[in-house]
Amino acid sequence: METGRRPIGWPLLVALTNGRTRIPDDRLAAAVRGKVVLVTGSSYGIGEATAKRLARAGATVLLLARTAGQLEIVADEIRAEGGKAFAYPANLADPVAIEEVVAKVLADHGHVDVLVSNAGKSIRRSVADSYQRFHDIERTNAVNYLGPAKLVLELLPSMRERGSGHIVNVSTAGVRTPPMARWSAYLASKSAFDTWLRCVSQEVRDDGVTTSTIYMGLVHTRMSSPTPILNRMPGLSPEQAADQVCTAVAEKPHNITPPFVRPVDALGNLFRVPTDRLFERYFRLTNRSRKDN
Repeated sequence: METGRRPIGWPLLVALTNGRTRIPDDRLAAAVRGKVVLVTGSSYGIGEATAKRLARAGATVLLLARTAGQLEIVADEIRAEGGKAFAYPANLADPVAIEEVVAKVLADHGHVDVLVSNAGKSIRRSVADSYQRFHDIERTNAVNYLGPAKLVLELLPSMRERGSGHIVNVSTAGVRTPPMARWSAYLASKSAFDTWLRCVSQEVRDDGVTTSTIYMGLVHTRMSSPTPILNRMPGLSPEQAADQVCTAVAEKPHNITPPFVRPVDALGNLFRVPTDRLFERYFRLTNRSRKDN
């Protein structure tokens, strides 16, 4: 969902709940000028905003998403402002397509300095509504875990051989907070890639390949707009979220985490049973309300 169509919320509340990080333009330019950055999910939302800011800073941006027409629109807009952008349409749920697009990227540009793994699929559905929808789990895993893992596996040999590379995982704060009803397929798939990449990072750091994970708070985009409750909550615009991604690209922190997440994570682990019971009660109340309506 675009920034101007819904209220983003009070700036202070947004900063406290979702984090606000912005790297100065000159520092970003010094870090990425002349670098090749591949951004997945760059046809809309966070990925589009990230690609545009990186291009303005002097990076050569490679746009990867399924929607070829929209990718060309974004690439044309970047070029119109003097930036360098190349569109690579590909379906992250298709391992063969990933192999083919990486081969083309490496043939065209020789290497990738930074991978921004941003593409994602969100779903909010109760298990009772999922009995005949196992494909929900398959699709979220394909886009949020298996596809990103395959893309990393295809790019890692080149990065390790060059002794240089950085991978930015745009994850979700929900990976670090207590699990909530209706979000099982989404959070499980995002948690899987988060854990996988953290394990991999321990093996490749000595080869010059680093990783950063952004536990992103709520961002008002096309992906979040179908969930009414999220539209009423304070969140970031895609451009504000892109500021965090660009900070991770340039400064290579271990992670970027919203202020509320660390205490919630700690308390959720310390009081796991009462936390689960609280969310069970929330589900019963909201589920009853939905049936009454």
